[in-house]
Amino acid sequence: MVKKIIWTPESEKTFELVLACLETNWTEREKKGFINATNKTIQIISFQPAIFRKSTKANFREALVTKHNLLIYKIKSESIDLITFWDTRQSPKKKFKTKK
Repeated sequence: MVKKIIWTPESEKTFELVLACLETNWTEREKKGFINATNKTIQIISFQPAIFRKSTKANFREALVTKHNLLIYKIKSESIDLITFWDTRQSPKKKFKTKK
């Protein structure tokens, strides 16, 4: 059963930040590659939500979108909430701290 994907405000914000960084520092090719990888990952998650590894925080999962970006999501009974995009070069201790 395909589950509905819900983008949280945080996931939208962090996705846009990654795109802005790619636009500033890289080429259009890398930006399109990230968008395509994200869409492919979300499609896999919607069909098989438990396929990616469990996170250190209960009820969360992590999907590697690119070697530098994780997509953190939560499986619910009727949907999947995309929580945030995480730069893998950052300290993992900060992964679930609330952003201000």
